[in-house]
This record gives sequence, structure tokens and C-alpha cells, in this order.
Amino acid sequence: MRLGRVASPDGVAFVSIEGDGESRIAKEIAEHPFGSPTFTGRSWPLADVRLLAPILASKVVAIGKNYAAHAAEMGGEAPADPVIFLKPNTSIVGPDAAIVLPKSSNEVHYEGELAVVIGRPCKDVPAAKALDVVLGYTAANDVSARDQQRQDGQWTRAKGHDTFCPLGPWIETQLDASDVDITTEVDGVVKQRSNTSLLLHDIPKIIEWVSAVMTLLPGDVILTGTPEGVGPIVDGQSVSVTIGGIGTLTNPVTAKR
Repeated sequence: MRLGRVASPDGVAFVSIEGDGESRIAKEIAEHPFGSPTFTGRSWPLADVRLLAPILASKVVAIGKNYAAHAAEMGGEAPADPVIFLKPNTSIVGPDAAIVLPKSSNEVHYEGELAVVIGRPCKDVPAAKALDVVLGYTAANDVSARDQQRQDGQWTRAKGHDTFCPLGPWIETQLDASDVDITTEVDGVVKQRSNTSLLLHDIPKIIEWVSAVMTLLPGDVILTGTPEGVGPIVDGQSVSVTIGGIGTLTNPVTAKR
């Protein structure tokens, strides 16, 4: 199932997205998409509604340096254990929403990633049972003010600006995320191309590690790390992150006025 969130003529709703191409339909889900969703009976052509970020997370937990080649390009060795940091939920935006470059940074980078969406409350989840708590997967862009990251020595400000966590276009619930391609393009030029099979710490290990620290709630998002090829974005550009089996998340880039 493809789960999304849309702004329709009737308001904001969770939906199941069915069909392909121009024939896609958004079927309204009653209340929330967790567990066994029920439907209201209302639906709209996808072309007649606006896709929003597919989930409202209480928190975004991100994994740093989880591809060896990216760790190397950042000038360090790959960590033996997952390195986690938080992005505020106010950083989340959906497809086609602008990534707004803050005036306080002169070096903002894209970071295409696979995102895991949690489906139920959980704590201390063993890796062997980790996939049982997953609702599904979506594409993400861990936008980062690289100059602030270097200056601060920790990553909260650099990763936490409003609009610095695009998610979408929807959540795919039926996906083997252990071996899917990740491609990031800027203005149609491929900048990152990798596969989740190269994750240093796989998704079950990540969930085990994070849930040992904090309780995960339905809708919480885990960013699994970005591959090599990160680089700057500037006003007027467009960034697209494509995840095999999910789709493409595209966002324009604009400077804060």
C-alpha cells in the first residue's frame, strides 16, 4: 500500500494512493494510517489534490556517516556504532515545497536518503523483530548547513532549520528496503547514486540501536544515512531524490528573502 497525506478541496487527509501515472487515485483514510486503515469512501484523482509530507512525526532520528564512501568524503573513518542525531519535526516539508536557504549559511548541501517510518510505539526492539514495528519507507533529503556543522562541532543547528527535512512523495508499506537504489539529482544532473545494500548499519540494527535510547512513536521517522556525492544547492535549483520501489521526491530551492 502507498500511504500519503494530501490537501484536498475538503481539507487535509491521510490517503491510500492507488493506480499508476495519471490515473492515480487518492482514497481517504479515516483518522490515521496505522494498524488496519479504514476508508471514508471519498476519493480524488491525485492530480486534483496536493501531496503533503506523508507523515506527521513527533521526531526525526537521523544516522550519520552510514555509508563508508560518504564517511571518507567527509574526512573521517566510518564509525563502529551508529551515530544518531535529531532533526525537529518543524524541519519536515512535503513534495514540491521549497527548501529555504537561511541567511545565516553560505553552504547548504543536499543529502538523499531512505527514510523508515515507524508504525507503532516501541522500545528496546531486538534487530530480529525490528521490521515488525515499521509502517513503511519513503524518500528523504537531510538538508544540511555544512558551514554551521563545522562551526558548531555538533549538528543541531546545521540540520534543524525549517524546511531541512523534505519527505515523500508517499510511504510504501510493501518494500524490501535492504537492496534498493538511491539517486539524487540537482537540476536533472545525477549527484548521488548508491544502494541500501551498502549501509554500514542495516535497518534492523538501526532500529535496535535507536529504540534502546528512546521510545519510538507511530509516525516517527528514521533517516538511514546518505551515500557519497553530497554537495551544495543554491537559489533557483531543484533537488530530486529517487528511491527504487518508492518514487521521486522533488523540491525547489529558494533563498530566504
